[in-house]
Amino acid sequence: MTPPTSQQQLYRFLEDRFTCAQACTECARACAVRASLLDPDGTERQERVRRLGIMCAEVCDATCRMLSEQNRQDEAGIRVQLEWCRSVCLDSAHALDEQPGAEGTAASCRDCARACTDFMATLN
Repeated sequence: MTPPTSQQQLYRFLEDRFTCAQACTECARACAVRASLLDPDGTERQERVRRLGIMCAEVCDATCRMLSEQNRQDEAGIRVQLEWCRSVCLDSAHALDEQPGAEGTAASCRDCARACTDFMATLN
C-alpha cells in the first residue's frame, strides 16, 4: 500500500478508515440483534434473512478487525475485504427491506456499504 503523501491525505485516510470500521461495527450489532429476533423455525424467507444477518454480522466484524490492525496490509487484500463487506451488506439490506420493523437495520447495512465504498476510494 502506498502511504498517503501529505498530512491532510493521511488524516483523511485515517478518518475514512475509522468511519468504515465504525459503520461495520454498527451494522454487525444491528444484524446480530435482528437475526436473534427471527424464529429459526419460521418461514423460508425469514430463515434466509436470519442467515444473511448472521453472515453480515460476521463479515462486518472481520472487516472491522482488519481495519483496526496496525500492521501493514496490502491494498489488494483490503479492497477484497471491503468489496465483500459492501456486497454482503447490500444483500442484507435488500432482504431486510421485506421485513416489517427492520428499516433501521437495513439503513445500518446501507451505511456500512457506503462507508466501504468511500474508504475504497481513498486507497491508491
